[in-house]
Amino acid sequence: MKLIIDDACYAYDEIFSQFGEIVTMAGRDINAESVKDADVLIVRSRTKVNEELLKGSSVKFVGSTVAGLDHVDEDYLQANNIKFFSAQGCNSMAVAEFVIATILNLAKKHNFNYQEKTLGIIGVGNVGSRLAAKAELLGIKTLLNDPIRQNKENLPNFVDLDTALSADIVTFHTPLTFDGDYPSYKLLHEDNFHNITDQTILFNAARGGVIVEEIWEKTRTLENIIDCWENEPNINQNLQKTAYLASPHIAGHSVDAKFMGSFMVYKALCKFLDENQQESIKNLINPGVLTLLSDNLLDCLNEIYDFKQDTKAIQNLENFEFYRRNYPIRYEWHHFNSQVTLPIA
Repeated sequence: MKLIIDDACYAYDEIFSQFGEIVTMAGRDINAESVKDADVLIVRSRTKVNEELLKGSSVKFVGSTVAGLDHVDEDYLQANNIKFFSAQGCNSMAVAEFVIATILNLAKKHNFNYQEKTLGIIGVGNVGSRLAAKAELLGIKTLLNDPIRQNKENLPNFVDLDTALSADIVTFHTPLTFDGDYPSYKLLHEDNFHNITDQTILFNAARGGVIVEEIWEKTRTLENIIDCWENEPNINQNLQKTAYLASPHIAGHSVDAKFMGSFMVYKALCKFLDENQQESIKNLINPGVLTLLSDNLLDCLNEIYDFKQDTKAIQNLENFEFYRRNYPIRYEWHHFNSQVTLPIA
């Protein structure tokens, strides 16, 4: 059996070697020629999985080790009897930690009490739910918007989009969708951007295209935090220069998240091939005892990881893809012992 694997997939050799021959390459370099005699294709977000890539190939299983879906033509896979699995939720904790750590740093910078602010969470799926739970632990009032969930579950504490956009802090955590009753493409646009004021803290840690960047760059806010961009890696340099954090789509790049993405695909492939899982793979992440020295929450979170380094790393945009592929080690909060209680939820 031949497996083509994006070489940015975490621990690909240790996790997938039991299945057969592994050929790795950069996700952007995976093409129709490279996959034509492959049985299994395992990708991240940089490979467009569609008819152009797979027509005439022998691929029968596609696994995506990231949470997003906009790089995959699921209809084509289903129509051609190609099994597809996506690691939905693998990076939800990492992204939630990114947002919370940033809010606490901004509270210090602007001298506000974050417990007196409202947090508008747009998209309350895997990431948004994690974030809401952490915000609750910290005493931050949340305004939750997710009309798809609202319609299915009739949730009493959800609000409409304009209400969520009127929060002090607004953060997007939707997938990128173009159709259906509630497409997320250009969700924040010319008709509702008036909800964003010069005192709004605005995050995009969802997908490029959810916010109309041409309007955003002309809109004065208190702070912008941008991890997801249109046209990556050729990002909007006007927004980049003025953002508090301008990072290269790495909010979800913790070691834990990258492992979980590979591990979830591994489990799905075992099921597809009717093979037993190797128990040892579950324990690949074992950083040992990690102890924080700081005596307050903000310093603890910055001791775990300083997200400002990600902004500095891509001041030269030629580093965008290199930095993503060579991201520093970042463990999630549950690995750490500390003098203060971390918002682990």
